[in-house]
This record gives sequence, C-alpha cells and structure tokens, in this order.
Amino acid sequence: MCGRYSLFAPPADLEARFDAAFDFEFEPRYNAAPSQSLPVVTNDDPDTIQRMEWGLIPSWADARADHGYINARAETLGQKRSFADAYESRRCLVPADGFYEWVDRAEHRSANDRAATPRDSGGGGKQPYRVALPDDDIFAMAGLYERWEPPQRQTGLGEFGGGGDDGGEDDVVETFTIVTTEPNDAVRDLHHRMAVILSPGEEETWLTADTATAVDLLDPYDGPMHTYPVSTAVNSPSNDRPELIEEVDA
Repeated sequence: MCGRYSLFAPPADLEARFDAAFDFEFEPRYNAAPSQSLPVVTNDDPDTIQRMEWGLIPSWADARADHGYINARAETLGQKRSFADAYESRRCLVPADGFYEWVDRAEHRSANDRAATPRDSGGGGKQPYRVALPDDDIFAMAGLYERWEPPQRQTGLGEFGGGGDDGGEDDVVETFTIVTTEPNDAVRDLHHRMAVILSPGEEETWLTADTATAVDLLDPYDGPMHTYPVSTAVNSPSNDRPELIEEVDA
C-alpha cells in the first residue's frame, strides 16, 4: 500500500534527476495525498514533468469517480480491466523522496488493521512512519496513467448542448496510480504491501519495454532504506509542512 508520500527536493534537482523539465510551477509536498495533482513522468512525454491527479480513473468509466484507484497490485496488472490497457501502453514514473505507513501501537494487530489506509483509520491508535532512502535521495515509483473524458465528449454529443460551453479541457481528467508489490525487509513490519521502487537503471525500461520485460521490474526494492516515526499530524492531508518529516518518539 502507498497512500501518502513526500516530494520536497528542489525543482532543479528533480529536473536533473529525471532529465526532464517541469511544465508547471512545482511546490514541495510533505504529505502528498490521493486526489491531489502531483508530478509524473510519462512514457508518452518523458522529457516533461507534468501534473496528474492521484487516483486512476479508467478511460471506459461511465462517470467521474470521487476517488480513483490509488494503487494497483503488480501481480494482477495484466488481468484487471482497470489497469490492463494502461499497463500495456501508459506507464509513468512517480517521483518521491519518501512515503508513509501507519502501524498499530498495540503489540498485536489484526489483519484488517494492518491493511487499513490512513483515510480509513484516521490515525486512531496508529503511529505513522516515514520510509526513505539514505539522505532522502529521490526515487521513482512505478505508475500507470489514464485520460478520462465524459461520455458526451467521447461521443461528440457535447457539441449539441444548447449553445453553452461544453467545459472544454476542464472536463478531461488525467490520473495515475502507483503499482505495489510485496514488502522488503524495511517495510515488512509496517505493512504487507509497498510501492514498486525502480532503480535509476530500470526507469527507462519501465517506460519503454513490453510487458514481458516490464514484469521483471516489479519486485520489492532491494536497496538500503530507513524508517522512523513521525507526527500524527500527517494523518490529515490538510497538513503539508516540513515538520511532518521530522522524527518523533513513537
């Protein structure tokens, strides 16, 4: 599971890291949350860091979802209708420099509690932890993206709307999801899933390879990581400030 993450590296460092340029004015995020517009690098435009909404809405959906799919299981990407087309042809990199997981303070946790998302739990009885690479190095999580249009735009019926504005590009929604896999040793005590973290040498392959090759990239990250407890203020997406990444006493 990946339900919150951080990305506060300077824009110039991000552009250098991904050899791509921002097409918007980037501001640091210490508590990136679902439904927010966040940076991605797509296979269709790898030279640009653009914004998409976190929570994938399949292109075939009849209605605009309040919340799309924030995660997609690596094991079933090619089998699930919601992800199969995107897995085949619309992959992206999701830049980050850390992510959060929530752990019950009680010694024994139920399976349901371990699987709860921050939105489900509200932080009650749970301690948030931040997971990062050494020195808060920038990394890329494997993602998929989609472009959703209202059915009336897809069929052209919007042209017959009685003379009013059909909403234009405001009706088009570009969204992404983060691919998850089994946890590595650093994350296993925090959650039973983790985001697929790509090494720098794997990022271009994820964007360009066929699925037979891309599937080999979906293993747990095997590099060094560190985890530490942070303030429960991270429980609320409305909190987004540097203090959220500071270590606290659990």
